[in-house]
Amino acid sequence: MADILKTLSRRSFLLSAGAAGFVASSGLATPFYARGYGRPEFAHGVQSGDVDTSSGMIWTRVDRPSKVSVEYSTTESFSNPLRLADLTATPQTDCAVKCSLEGLLPDQDIFYRFTATDLYDVNRVSEPIVGRFRTAPLRKRSIRFVWSGDTAGQGWGIDDVGMKTYSTMRQHEPDFFIHSGDTIYADNPIPDEIKLRDGGVWKNRVVTHEKRDVARTLEEYRGQWKYNLLDDHVRQLNAVCPTFYQWDDHEVLNNWSASTDLRDDARYPEKDVAVYAERAARAFHEMTPIRMPATQPGRIFRKVGYGPLLDVFFVDLRSYRGANQGEGGGGALFGWRQVDWLKRELAASRATWKVIACDMPIGLVVWDDYTNRRGSDAIANGDNGAPQGREREFADLLRFIRDNAIDNLVWLTADVHYTAAHHYDPARAAFKDFTPFWEFVSGPLHSGTYGPKELDMTFGPEVRFIKASGGGIDQNLPPSAGLQFFGIVDINGQTQQMTVRLMDRQDQELWRVTLDPAAIA
Repeated sequence: MADILKTLSRRSFLLSAGAAGFVASSGLATPFYARGYGRPEFAHGVQSGDVDTSSGMIWTRVDRPSKVSVEYSTTESFSNPLRLADLTATPQTDCAVKCSLEGLLPDQDIFYRFTATDLYDVNRVSEPIVGRFRTAPLRKRSIRFVWSGDTAGQGWGIDDVGMKTYSTMRQHEPDFFIHSGDTIYADNPIPDEIKLRDGGVWKNRVVTHEKRDVARTLEEYRGQWKYNLLDDHVRQLNAVCPTFYQWDDHEVLNNWSASTDLRDDARYPEKDVAVYAERAARAFHEMTPIRMPATQPGRIFRKVGYGPLLDVFFVDLRSYRGANQGEGGGGALFGWRQVDWLKRELAASRATWKVIACDMPIGLVVWDDYTNRRGSDAIANGDNGAPQGREREFADLLRFIRDNAIDNLVWLTADVHYTAAHHYDPARAAFKDFTPFWEFVSGPLHSGTYGPKELDMTFGPEVRFIKASGGGIDQNLPPSAGLQFFGIVDINGQTQQMTVRLMDRQDQELWRVTLDPAAIA
């Protein structure tokens, strides 16, 4: 019995010789001629996500219509596995399948595997593909997670090195990874090569037909996801670490909102941006292990409870926004339903730390029209004064947090393609009705690196650390320049302190801070 329940530590699992067999068994690194011609194949690996104390989502994709069997176990050897009802991979979802594993024990290693049988020839059966995750704890044990955003932007695709930041994050053995948006760049084609300013050439080793132009059809939006999943580093992280997804603009097209005008853009035959947003949202849900609430299909905002030390609140600043060019720089971002949900869930949370995973920073000015410095794509409107436009929603939320004594709240974000630590304080702010808080920015994962954005002082931000490109001619630096970033969050199970580290893809620690909880239960 003890043998059956034996589980490997994360470190021994990842670093043992068995881990090599684990990845190989997925078929990811096996040459085509050795994989069994004619069998179904899992060309895009596995993913898990939205893992809590008793459940987790799992995902894979087959190269053809198939019946897909699902098994899971608490041991790598799959002793006494539990088998779920078969899934059917059909063209309606581009042969992607996902399901929820329910009734799991807390703080438990879960190994899962898929096997595909050709829907039209039962004698053609795939090699199994295997993944792993660990459920959230019920006890106050230490937690580690990573976050970042912005994958395959500005034409920087899969070169000979690949998306290395994913492997760097994997080496830290995180409990989970938050992808903070711009998960794909549906509006950024990937060329065969890009000339660099130093005279060199960036060569994209992998280019698919869907990535040679902007995405317009559902098939092309799906292709954006499949492209990223061709990278070895991405698949290897996905196999052993859950990803919690949110989205931003480039899943559809740059800075999209109700005011997006496509009339003069010949690349987009349909002139209503909502058409592309609908296709992009469907691809997002098909190609990720995000949960699909039965009562509100397609909803991205949600809470993932990760035990007594941590609740993570994922917000969606795209789906409910008004026009970018509205009053005070832009219309609503949250929308009233999402604001009500967030207030209710924050007030009900009993976790020591509350992390808001936000797809855009609060105090950085991101213009919709940079040429004329007009319209706000983000929150800040650049006037440094009393809250206007989208700032009013955030002022109301920050006041609610203060008035309800919601403590130990931290914001994590990406979007701006550099890394920074911002501290917000009413003593520096035009708006005073809030308690001080931290916001940490990290990214890109594998995209161009840009220079710093200007600060808007409505909420009193102060830059405590920043690393970015130099701006000017040093905009859009390639991943080979080394300025690719991610963050690590550690919560100590004994002291309940939170330590945040800002890292680069070479695994160099750039900056850190340790935060004490305001109250320990």
